[in-house]
Amino acid sequence: MIDFGMADTKVVVIPGDVIDTSLGGDGGGEPTERNSVLRLGPGLAQIGEQVSAVAAGVLHNSTDNNQWWVVGNKRRYVPSEGEPVVGVVVARHGEGYRVDIGSAHDALLPLLAFEGATRRNKPNLAIGAVVYGRVVVANSVMDPEIECYNSHTGKSEGYGELSGGFMFKCSLGLARRLMDAKAPVLNALGSEIPFETAIGLNGRVWVNTETPATTVLVTNAIKNSEFLSAKQCKQMVKELLEKQ
Repeated sequence: MIDFGMADTKVVVIPGDVIDTSLGGDGGGEPTERNSVLRLGPGLAQIGEQVSAVAAGVLHNSTDNNQWWVVGNKRRYVPSEGEPVVGVVVARHGEGYRVDIGSAHDALLPLLAFEGATRRNKPNLAIGAVVYGRVVVANSVMDPEIECYNSHTGKSEGYGELSGGFMFKCSLGLARRLMDAKAPVLNALGSEIPFETAIGLNGRVWVNTETPATTVLVTNAIKNSEFLSAKQCKQMVKELLEKQ
């Protein structure tokens, strides 16, 4: 059985490992009543009375909502419900679009899965358009489905078509680290230059800046940051800005 132990300890798991979720990431006793509901994310599954790893990677957990998941660096993206993705429209049909999100099968994007969309007022996306969406259907018997708004609030909340800018691919592990609000490379870039970004957990990143040269700089900085520490990221960004 794998015990998460202290919060600063990185635990590597492989398929079949049994996870001890009775202790929080801070290593303290039983979970509180607030977070007693156990939430399993990608890489974990409940088998009988035990929680086991079904993918290799580093075990993570959040003490705020008692959520556990495994972060790996797989080559192909496997959709999971609730994850944000960046995709490219590859086809259109009567009820919506087919979007390439890098998984084994294209995702379905319904025509009404946008903020304010109605039968008479529907978005008109061209083939090749880049969209930012959220996975709402992901299982082994159906093609994945995404939406470009929050169906609970009816608001776009940043999802939708991404106009202009530049999209590039990165590893799945890097994409997940970029989602952290404390991502060193994004904080270092944001303190020096203005830019917009949309990060998909499918290993695709969209960047938009004021000039093409700045877009290239941001893209290179993000790609180069994968194996750098926070201090090295700041130094790398500084050197790129000096060369611009």
